Amino acid sequence: MSIFEAFMMICSGAAWPFSIYKSYKSRTNKGKSLGFLIVVIIGYICGITHKIFYNYDNVIFLYLLNFTMILVDFICILETV
Repeated sequence: MSIFEAFMMICSGAAWPFSIYKSYKSRTNKGKSLGFLIVVIIGYICGITHKIFYNYDNVIFLYLLNFTMILVDFICILETV
């Protein structure tokens, strides 16, 4: 397991709870891009797939946590469209 990869995942995942909260409370998708979130979701799917098939370690749980938060944010935005 790479400590640097784990730290990168923690840092990149730190902002998503705030984004989810903003989407949920405001009930608007103003300032959010569905296209961007789709690209990020695809990126996480690719990263998770890589971890499963080529480099399985505990960092996969951070990938899954971040993926789940992004998916929740995506669903919150879809509800406002």
